[in-house]
Amino acid sequence: MFTLAEVASLNDIQPTYRILKPWWDVFMDYLAVVMLMVAIFAGTMQLTKDQVVCLPVLQSTVNSKAQAGTSGKADFTTVETTTVQGEEASMRTVSFESAPTVTPDVLLSSATSSQYQPTESGQEVKKEQKDSSGRRTNLDFQQYVFINQMCYHLALPWYSKYFPYLVLIHTIILIVSSNFWFKYPKTCSKIEHFVSILGKCFESPWTTKALSETACEDSEENKQRLTGAQSLSKYVSTSSDEGSPSANTPMIAKSGFKFSADKPMIEVPSVTILDKKDGEQAKALFEKVRKFRAHVEDSDLIYKLYVGQTVIKTVKFIFILCYTANFVNTISFEHICNPKVEHLIGYTQFECTHNMAYMLKKLLISYISLICVYGFICLYTLFWLFRIPLKEYSFEKVREESSFSDIPDVKNDFAFLLHMVDQYDQLYSKRFGVFLSEVSENKLREISLNHEWTFEKLRQHVSRNAQDKQELHLFMLSGVPDAVFDLTDLDVLKLELIPEAKIPAKISQMTNLQELHLCHCPAKVEQTAFSFLRDHLRCLHVKFTDVAEIPAWVYLLKNLRELYLIGNLNSENNKMIGLESLRELRHLKILYVKSNLTKIPPNITDVAPHLTKLVILNDGTKLVVLNSLKKMTNVAELELQNCELERIPHAIFSLSNLQELDLKSNSIRTIEEIISFQHLKRLTCLKLWHNKIVNIPSSITHIKNLESLYLSNNKLESLPAAVFSLQKLRCLDVSYNSIAVIPAEIGLLQNLQHFHITGNKVDTLPKQLFKCVKLRTLSLGQNCITSIPDKISQLLQLTHLELKGNCLESLPATLGQCQLLRKSGLVVEDHLFDTLPSKVKEVLNQDTSIPFANGI
Repeated sequence: MFTLAEVASLNDIQPTYRILKPWWDVFMDYLAVVMLMVAIFAGTMQLTKDQVVCLPVLQSTVNSKAQAGTSGKADFTTVETTTVQGEEASMRTVSFESAPTVTPDVLLSSATSSQYQPTESGQEVKKEQKDSSGRRTNLDFQQYVFINQMCYHLALPWYSKYFPYLVLIHTIILIVSSNFWFKYPKTCSKIEHFVSILGKCFESPWTTKALSETACEDSEENKQRLTGAQSLSKYVSTSSDEGSPSANTPMIAKSGFKFSADKPMIEVPSVTILDKKDGEQAKALFEKVRKFRAHVEDSDLIYKLYVGQTVIKTVKFIFILCYTANFVNTISFEHICNPKVEHLIGYTQFECTHNMAYMLKKLLISYISLICVYGFICLYTLFWLFRIPLKEYSFEKVREESSFSDIPDVKNDFAFLLHMVDQYDQLYSKRFGVFLSEVSENKLREISLNHEWTFEKLRQHVSRNAQDKQELHLFMLSGVPDAVFDLTDLDVLKLELIPEAKIPAKISQMTNLQELHLCHCPAKVEQTAFSFLRDHLRCLHVKFTDVAEIPAWVYLLKNLRELYLIGNLNSENNKMIGLESLRELRHLKILYVKSNLTKIPPNITDVAPHLTKLVILNDGTKLVVLNSLKKMTNVAELELQNCELERIPHAIFSLSNLQELDLKSNSIRTIEEIISFQHLKRLTCLKLWHNKIVNIPSSITHIKNLESLYLSNNKLESLPAAVFSLQKLRCLDVSYNSIAVIPAEIGLLQNLQHFHITGNKVDTLPKQLFKCVKLRTLSLGQNCITSIPDKISQLLQLTHLELKGNCLESLPATLGQCQLLRKSGLVVEDHLFDTLPSKVKEVLNQDTSIPFANGI
């Protein structure tokens, strides 16, 4: 036997799911519990008190009633009063006086015999009873029990017997149907995650803080305080919408380069203090909500399952109501039974009474009433399910009441779950919407960031760069801390991998800031901040993945001197590079482009009259169209590196002001066009390194003003005499070629200061080399040199000597006469250095901190 508590446990859903049970589900659950109680009460009564009592119907009585036209129901009073035998027969039928026990004394068998034998006198009956002897068996009681049990199954309607069990089964089915969507594996995991996240979002301190700050921002008192803040008025523009959360970070729009300004930002006393732990929990919630939305929003299984179980409950209600209504009238107190056991009992018909009929009928009416109420609620649920589009959920009301206008609308199962939550309490969805807003997430990041990166911590990260400028490098932060803009003496600011970088008006405090780096950081600026950058910024580095990431305001910095663009600028996106806007950069002097260009974009040539240096570093993409170079008449330095050039471009010969040309890492094989360089009167530096040049034409002598010639990492096998006719040559680099001999004509280069011939096949050094007395750098490493002449002592200005990787056995003692040479500038094997005399070692080991004139 099971208890009510055990059955009720089927309807026991975890309390955490109560927020997903609307009022109709809760009401139906209570109705189901009441129906369970009805079933259990009826079943208990039936098991303990249910029985049928039957008495035989005399044949004569039946016949007389049939002739009189009366009903077929037996009346036991009539049976006693209409018998033809009189008082003696009546005594024989119902007398119990002679019985020594409580068992009825009159046998059904004796009553049966009285129907077929004449009735004797009372004296004869008494004599017969007096003379009777034998064992008493109570057979008459067993006959009654037998008839009662038999008529219980034959005469009693089945609904009277199984009513409690049917109610129990139906109720269990309804309970299972109501809660199946909480148990089904495909839906229970989503519901569990949703309830867990929803509860955490509701209780999160960030939710309260965000909504409280929204209330403060919208209050009249706060507006008056903001308008009265005179100290910040110079940072504010009045072109923004007061209540729009999307304007929290005003920025320059790309189309038309229009500005949107933010409302003034001043300290508003926060209602709650968000510590670091709470901030981390809120960040985790934002990530959970984002992932849960992506997981749930793409299907509508929960909605379909809920609709399906509601339809099943409605069909069940109709089925129960239809068949139960037909059996209401079958439950009766009196029943006629014809067991067909006349050969055992002697009677063919019995009239029976069912003592539970009245109670069962009342319980059945109560059950029908409960089912009707249950069914009407099911119909209302179906009406609710199909009346409004539950697969769509709009946060429009939440957006209107809060400052988070970017809360997105959701769909499918995500929307349905939120609709269900609204039936419990709409405050849940309002607080949940905070974690769907990017503006809210950005505010959280900003608060957490400012809490972590204080002024003192930022000051510790400030360093000195190679140019002896104060530099701050921020890497992979969620934003730019406010304390950065309090570092008023900062010269260089580097922002790398900061997707939500915002530059506020406070940057105008950084009067020393002249260089800004934006590495994969599409920074947004306020209007006042832009005005400051436009007037003070001199150097800007922008590294990006796609050209669309370049902030639009970059092309409006009219006082910018240097612009470095590093990223993908393929032919399809070339049209998008600032384009005509580059013309506004009237003071731009240096343009550095590291990309994959196939031609020099026309917009770059628009600033050609202002440029003095153009650097194009390709990734190996062949640069084909170079005619636009002719327009760059003021360019003094030109670098075209890794552009797969096979010859020196003819367009270069028109650059009359060119002073330095760098064609590093191309595929140039011949430089016969070098004769045209005679028109470049100002060319002093020519870099043709890392190419495939085989020989140097004699026409190089026409570049009379050449001071530096870089031909390293080519395929040269000899140095022609024409090279040594360049009297102004100060630097010659022919490292890593296949040169075997240094010509004696090298002595003609009296102005030569740097000579690099490392990584060749030189075995001897000509004496004329040491006539170049101005040599300060001599790189002879990785050759086949066997000895160093003593005349090396003539190189009194030598500061760097590389001899490592040769076939030397010793070093000349005359090295000690090279007054400026120190051990730090002598690159040689340790064992060779030990061959020097101790006095020479002492000279070379002198203080190396002595500054050398002009450097290396």
